[in-house]
Amino acid sequence: MLKIQGLRQLDTRSETRKNESPVYGCRPSRAALTYPQPAEEPKMWTEFKAFVMRGNVLDMAVGVVIGAAFGKIVTSIVNDVLMPPIGLLLRNVDFSNLFINLSGTPYASLADAKKAGAATLNYGVFLTTVLEFLIVAFVVFLVVKQVNRILPKPAPAPAPPATRDCPYCKTTIPLGAIRCPNCTSEIKAA
Repeated sequence: MLKIQGLRQLDTRSETRKNESPVYGCRPSRAALTYPQPAEEPKMWTEFKAFVMRGNVLDMAVGVVIGAAFGKIVTSIVNDVLMPPIGLLLRNVDFSNLFINLSGTPYASLADAKKAGAATLNYGVFLTTVLEFLIVAFVVFLVVKQVNRILPKPAPAPAPPATRDCPYCKTTIPLGAIRCPNCTSEIKAA
């Protein structure tokens, strides 16, 4: 019943019992027991989280949201504040109603032409959109100009090298050296 294996004495009956070591009556250490390991996150999910949490992506997301809100403000400024006085100066012209009818049938307004399904060239809406774009572009220019003023200036150019190569043995030596420590050649100081 007893076998000698290495320097330990084993009882063959204990080998069939669960959670016991080969030495009779001893329980295995906690390290010997295996517990289920937590599942690893899929690699793609881990990479996606790393990508999303980078500063540039978050900055871009915030910029898109703020830009969408800002676009609505600019549209309202152009349609409700700027275009009515400009239209008044141009003899009560409503820019949203300026169009060229391509179908040949006369229509009183752009809404009537659209309702009838007529082909129109809506140059008043186009002028309003161009004005909106110019306002947004100008505001973005002002923001970028201010950010560039606030951000630190680029780092200065690196200092000139403090070493040079020996013309004879190509060993790196200090700039002020007059003799090479490797080949002992005399060198003109730089």
